[in-house]
Amino acid sequence: MERDIIGQRLRTLLGTLDPDRPQTGPTSTLILRVAQCLGEPRDDHAWLTLAVITASLPERQAVIDLRREIGLDGPESALRALVASARRRIALRAWAAPTVRVAQGAVVADVHHTARTRLATGIQRVVRMTLQQWTRDHDVLLVGWTSGLDALRVLSDRERRNAIQGGDPEAAKAKSAREVVVPWKSTFLLPELAIEEQRTSRILALAEFSDNATAAIGFDCVPLTSAETVGIGMGGAFGKTLAAVARFDRVATISEAAANEYRGWVHMLAGANLAGPRVEAVVLPSDVGEVDDEGMRRARDVLVTGDLPLLFCVGSHEPRKNHLAVVSAAETLWREGREFSLAFVGGNAWGSEAFEAEVTQLVERGRPIKTVSAISDDILWGGYRLARATVFPSFNEGFGLPVAESLAVGTPVVTSAFGSMMEIAEAGGAVLVDPRHDEDVARGLAAALFDDEANRRLRSEAAARPKRGWQEYAAELWESMVVNDAAASSVNSTSPSPQDGDR
Repeated sequence: MERDIIGQRLRTLLGTLDPDRPQTGPTSTLILRVAQCLGEPRDDHAWLTLAVITASLPERQAVIDLRREIGLDGPESALRALVASARRRIALRAWAAPTVRVAQGAVVADVHHTARTRLATGIQRVVRMTLQQWTRDHDVLLVGWTSGLDALRVLSDRERRNAIQGGDPEAAKAKSAREVVVPWKSTFLLPELAIEEQRTSRILALAEFSDNATAAIGFDCVPLTSAETVGIGMGGAFGKTLAAVARFDRVATISEAAANEYRGWVHMLAGANLAGPRVEAVVLPSDVGEVDDEGMRRARDVLVTGDLPLLFCVGSHEPRKNHLAVVSAAETLWREGREFSLAFVGGNAWGSEAFEAEVTQLVERGRPIKTVSAISDDILWGGYRLARATVFPSFNEGFGLPVAESLAVGTPVVTSAFGSMMEIAEAGGAVLVDPRHDEDVARGLAAALFDDEANRRLRSEAAARPKRGWQEYAAELWESMVVNDAAASSVNSTSPSPQDGDR
């Protein structure tokens, strides 16, 4: 059993390095043929050899160590030592040893988290809406990671459906396949945020050493630029993510504001003699979700209090979203005698305890506030349409999807006067406020909710905004991440080192 597993991996490696060489014979013969292909020490060959023989994507130091061993002891000696080590590991759990498939000339999309989560906000929404278009128009291999986060694998049918459509809270329980995937001369895409260190350390080595083009979606640099608003540990985890992305060919950010953040970070990389990725903004669309009459009725039942005008707020309750300012501004208006209801739609998050406590106190005092943690399309799009106005006074956003969604259906929004939120609002339909001053948030809410002339003007501006959907976004993103990125990788591969080119 052990010999068959090692033989399969050696044949796979030999067929990848030199498909014209015979791939039959005993292990010793296969080792000799592979060693002849390895020749002089090369990072990409060392990476591929480790990935195939160990059935796991290597970390950076392992690649460097093998390359040195090939240079000092010769490829045959280094390969024999690696095979012996792999054989020992296989002997411990031969029944679980996976086969290896090298994916050449493929587009490989790592959507591990999206495929296994029940979350449907922010990043997950962007990934799923993009995948719906990509899997329809292109041949894309969707992959996740093994349980130890050390190797890529093809998603199960259940995970694939959840990655594209969502709605399966049990997708994480799906059994993984007994085959791992090694991308080679392919395009590796990271359309979601990867923060697990075991995963990012291997993505780093893939980006630095393998013969693959690499591209990622850049959502934001909030853990760097607004570190005070993220949970403890997130800054360090995001730093590991950036360490991997620093070796990528391209980053497609979701807004010009996010592009500016990433370009500033890329400029800093010169201090480490890293060129960093090319950064290009591929701005998210202004989607218009549909909801039927029954869906509108359900949304009204869930969100609206009596016949009061609705102020609608979408997003998780983490401190960065600034929902405490929304509650404070609303209470200011209620104390002035203004009549309206307030509904929050979004899951709880770290640091939401103060918000939850404040809402509980206000509800006990009779304020018309509702909170909904489960987000369905009916509630989301029905809420946007039912609202007199929406509010999104975040301190920092890569894009601010609720701003774009509210304006897309023609509902005015009160939002922050800077960053991506102001970028979205420039086309009209929004009241801009300083989110760090509750009084200014209250001023904006009063104008959007109770000034009939201002509300009509804002709705007219929102209706006149240019429309751009997920189909257009996905096509532009594919052009940026796959077509342009493959060309960039081809150019870089001819250069002596990444620093010699202008990424």
